[in-house]
Amino acid sequence: MSVLNERAVPVIDDALPTPGRGEKKHRPRHVKGTRPGWIVYACLAAVLVGSLFPFYWSLLIGSGDSYTIRDPNMSWIPGGNFFANAAKVMNDPAVNFWTALWNSIISSGLIAISVVFFSTLAGWAFAKLKFKGSSWLLVFVIATMAVPTQLGVVPLYILFSDMGWTGQLGAIIVPALVSAFGVFWMTQYLRQAVPDELIEAARVDGASSFRTFLTVGLPAARPAAAMLALFTFVSAWNNFFWPFIVLDRQNPTLPVALSLLQSNYFVDYSIVLAGVLLATIPLLILFVFAGKQLVSGIMQGAVKG
Repeated sequence: MSVLNERAVPVIDDALPTPGRGEKKHRPRHVKGTRPGWIVYACLAAVLVGSLFPFYWSLLIGSGDSYTIRDPNMSWIPGGNFFANAAKVMNDPAVNFWTALWNSIISSGLIAISVVFFSTLAGWAFAKLKFKGSSWLLVFVIATMAVPTQLGVVPLYILFSDMGWTGQLGAIIVPALVSAFGVFWMTQYLRQAVPDELIEAARVDGASSFRTFLTVGLPAARPAAAMLALFTFVSAWNNFFWPFIVLDRQNPTLPVALSLLQSNYFVDYSIVLAGVLLATIPLLILFVFAGKQLVSGIMQGAVKG
């Protein structure tokens, strides 16, 4: 083995180019590994603890009694009253918990489906269809994001009051059927995700514009559409301002129903935070089942960009 090594070394050295005069010989540099260090893990751990602390605090207070939050010697171990407090929330006739839960599921689901479909359709038109004024129209759509939502509350309430929709779910679903952010998001994604050659091939085969959208655009937009659907569902689920104005106590959504727990003179925060946890559990279940699709959508969007 030593003889072979002695013979092989000169051959390798002769094959390498020799530096000329005035040129410095480059030495191989040691590339550091891409594995993050302890500082990155420490920062991630701090973010994780900060994100989970509100849930733990809600569980800590929600599993106690009405005096837990005022106790200076409060134990940091959850108590055993969570299920009793949750039962009070669900059985409270003033809250209408099950009606509110069903209304939140229906309204958030319909809003998410509608926003994904119309935003993908509009994004496809802006990204792949050439028509006059498309750029200026897209700028106008994006500019509407700068308009505060509160400016449209009074006209919307007057409109739905004249239509007789106040107190009904249609009053919170119809204004949210499409979003400017969704249109911008899908436009940027489809511009990079779908090559123009696929569209030309579909047109050569005789497909119409809408058929091309269904067979080419929708499958390509699936990762971005999954992310948009998830974020839209969560946003609609947590929306409080407009449903609180236009809905009544007999037909509320979950955020509106939980606000009724604080309408008394004495607020029992153990009951309130138990209700908050009940309203959060469906979102946690959604993230558990949709987490894989969410991560794949983020990664594909990063690679496309």
